[in-house]
Amino acid sequence: MQTLSALFIGLGSIGTRHLKNLHAICARRGIRLEADALRSDLSRPLRPGVAELLRAQATDAAALGQYDMAFITNPTSLHADALKAIRGKAGALFIEKPIFSAEQTGLDPADLMPAGQKAYVAAPMRWCGAMLALKKLLPTLHPYCARVICSSYLPDWRPGVDYRTVYSAHRALGGGVTIDLIHEWDYLVDLFGTPEEVHNFKGTYSELELDSDDLSVYIARWPHMLGEVHLDYFGRGYRRSIELFCRDGSVVADFGAGTLTLPDGTVQSYAEDVNERYLREMDYFVGYALGEETESLNPPATACRVLKLTLGELV
Repeated sequence: MQTLSALFIGLGSIGTRHLKNLHAICARRGIRLEADALRSDLSRPLRPGVAELLRAQATDAAALGQYDMAFITNPTSLHADALKAIRGKAGALFIEKPIFSAEQTGLDPADLMPAGQKAYVAAPMRWCGAMLALKKLLPTLHPYCARVICSSYLPDWRPGVDYRTVYSAHRALGGGVTIDLIHEWDYLVDLFGTPEEVHNFKGTYSELELDSDDLSVYIARWPHMLGEVHLDYFGRGYRRSIELFCRDGSVVADFGAGTLTLPDGTVQSYAEDVNERYLREMDYFVGYALGEETESLNPPATACRVLKLTLGELV
């Protein structure tokens, strides 16, 4: 049986999800997984059931050996330090989005990794059923403009966790709706390329107890179309969709409902558990680490360009 070794740096909610999904994908592929964790404090309790998924836990990066893959899933502001700490120690890197914090846009990921390092930056929205269906349909459309919204209520994001204690609520930790909801700009660039011009207005407008921005609105221009993007932390009903106004009518991909509405009014259903997109992404990454995929679908250089876009900076 083939064996893969993996190192996790950060085992919060998203790191735990990736660890569990990595185990599931390796089991599906008939691969034996050996997963370790690099932690700052071994006395801090892990989430229930996580310790059983690990082979070992360590605090000294310098003492680590080589791994087939490593997952950078700690707070955004610490990604650069993590990359430095394990430089040259992993065959393939999975870096949680965003790649860096808003204050670190001047960093060049090439300076933090060895030449030729395989690396992929998380982009789970690309892997959901409705998005995959939209991408398949896109070559037949002629969009004049796109209207994108992601509206949700931050206190509901992590049940049982006080939203005021998580990174999203604190700009210094890499939070804020502008950078936290980088998914929207990631998939827009994936669908249409980099826009020629972007204007962004953002700030804190609700009564949520946070010091990060809770509203961000954009107008963008591509050579062939315009785009509107709305991101917020305070919407009381989850809304996540893209509407394309096209030559033959409108197309709406509703990622919350898992539907794709065609210009003739036909509604196609791609409803699925949200974890399915993460499983597809993990299956891709394992294949990438094994050499089945030759190119990263979201390399660090692209992720840095998207980071600047979501912050309202021209590329």
